[in-house]
Amino acid sequence: MRVLVVEDARALAAVLAEGLSDQGMAVDVAHDGLEAAAKLDVNAYDVIVLDRDIPGIHGDTLCQMIAERDDRVMVLMLTAADSPADRVTGLTLGADDYLGKPFHFPELVLRIRSLARRQPAARSRTLRAGGIALDPLRRIATRDGRHLDLSVKEFAVLEALLRAAPAFLSAEDLLEQVWDEYANPLTNTVTVTVGRLRRKLGEPPVITTTPGVGYRVAAGR
Repeated sequence: MRVLVVEDARALAAVLAEGLSDQGMAVDVAHDGLEAAAKLDVNAYDVIVLDRDIPGIHGDTLCQMIAERDDRVMVLMLTAADSPADRVTGLTLGADDYLGKPFHFPELVLRIRSLARRQPAARSRTLRAGGIALDPLRRIATRDGRHLDLSVKEFAVLEALLRAAPAFLSAEDLLEQVWDEYANPLTNTVTVTVGRLRRKLGEPPVITTTPGVGYRVAAGR
């Protein structure tokens, strides 16, 4: 899952980015509306966490711009403006959810995951292929009923592959979806992570590799 945090308070933006990254999300940060609009034109995001009172392009205007896009991004407004009238206004502008500051971080994580599942292109809650069952919300993955003890990045790679199955994802695709905009495209981190994931998934192999194309999870049973 890839998330864009739009927050002009740099200390808070850094805390949000670190915390969401620890939850296995690929997180980019924008400190004003202009920077956010530029990133939205370049990258594909599942959810945008949007402060309302930001410089450049105001959060309300940016929210309306996002709501009018063909490639719909789910918007969670995270703002100190938290009166009932503020919430009504934010939702009317096109926000999909609204959370006031101060907030409880675990609640923010759950709301982001819930929004990602509500995307028009999103699949059902539990992803299944090749004997694997993965629940993104509860962060549980099993293969043939056996619990998989996965790291944050291993879980995120497996989730991305299951969402794409039976199509291929290139190493570049996985870098974009699981890491962030600063990931080195020449790094071997995808190869290393997939290798560890394969070992944990066990036999028979379920992740296949086609040179020059990428990785995929066979549809299987």
